[in-house]
Amino acid sequence: MFLMFVLFSMGACSHKAPLMVQSDGSYPTIPLEKEVVTLAVIQSNAESIQDIANAKTITNNNLNHMIDMGKEACENEKKPDILLYHEFPLSGYFYGDRENKIQMAIEIPGPETDALSKLAKSCDAYLVFGAYAKDKDWPGHILSINTIIDRNGTIRKRVWKPRNIKRFYETFEISTTTVESVQQEFRKRYGIDEEFPVLQTEFGNLAVTTTQLDPLVFGAFAMKGTEIMLRTSTLFFQEDIVYTAMTNNFYTAMSNIPYDSPYGGQSLIVDPNGMIISQVTSKLEEGIAFGDIPIAAFRKNRRLPQYSIEFTHSVFSQYQDEIPPDHLSLPPDQLPKNGKEMKVLLDRKSRWSLPVKEEEDSAKD
Repeated sequence: MFLMFVLFSMGACSHKAPLMVQSDGSYPTIPLEKEVVTLAVIQSNAESIQDIANAKTITNNNLNHMIDMGKEACENEKKPDILLYHEFPLSGYFYGDRENKIQMAIEIPGPETDALSKLAKSCDAYLVFGAYAKDKDWPGHILSINTIIDRNGTIRKRVWKPRNIKRFYETFEISTTTVESVQQEFRKRYGIDEEFPVLQTEFGNLAVTTTQLDPLVFGAFAMKGTEIMLRTSTLFFQEDIVYTAMTNNFYTAMSNIPYDSPYGGQSLIVDPNGMIISQVTSKLEEGIAFGDIPIAAFRKNRRLPQYSIEFTHSVFSQYQDEIPPDHLSLPPDQLPKNGKEMKVLLDRKSRWSLPVKEEEDSAKD
């Protein structure tokens, strides 16, 4: 089913797509530097921006706190090779309209990534963090970007969120721009291969995402050779992490924000058998989970997971997404201002629901 999703996406592209999935079950890699890599998952507090006038001050305070916790992780007896922060360590979750979010969103590169690049270089570790971001090439859009900084302090990848969860909330929809919501323009600018990017590194094949509860997305990442899936969130379901690791046969980790909720905190690292290697047990308190990943032994003789593509094709080929791609391919002044307006837009774009007027007309017949 995962391959069908990829092939469907490829079919919508006007130019020839590159080879992304090996037909013999293998996948591309580069040589490993070490047999075991250490991952540090950092569950950091982040002061939430309440007043846009104080956004810069709060962002700087949160940045300094990120650096302090990163240094703490790097001074641990098990020095990490990878530092993973959560979705919004610079801002916390920001409750505001599009205009205010654009004002508080960071640019990548920018002063925040400059400071974090110094941390990555001093720690000799990859560093991954999420953030609200803006881009002059995408005026009016609020992006949810995961940035990967390498051991030399170089930004190796800015990873867009592939798609937002939909119909999860009753009164609003997430309004950030994703790959799916501007898919054709995204492909024109960056290429289809960047929809599900996998970074081949000396510590294994890394992928990063903020997507949740979306097995097709994780299957696509797995088919492209992901060995370690690094996930960032603001609240999450632990079962999603465990199931995703098991069904896709990769190591995965989730860095979550501490929050007074059943779904807050408890950041963790899970192996391909669904066993928790390490976890921050608190939902409310900060903490760092360290885990060793035997990447060399894991990679030895490994092939892609087994998916029932041909067997399920007859059913999946008839499925139609409710919301079509490119639903945010709009002029900046027509983009929804908030989550409620986003819901109105998706209701209007829906392929499943009849417009209210037609329903009323049908009732009269």
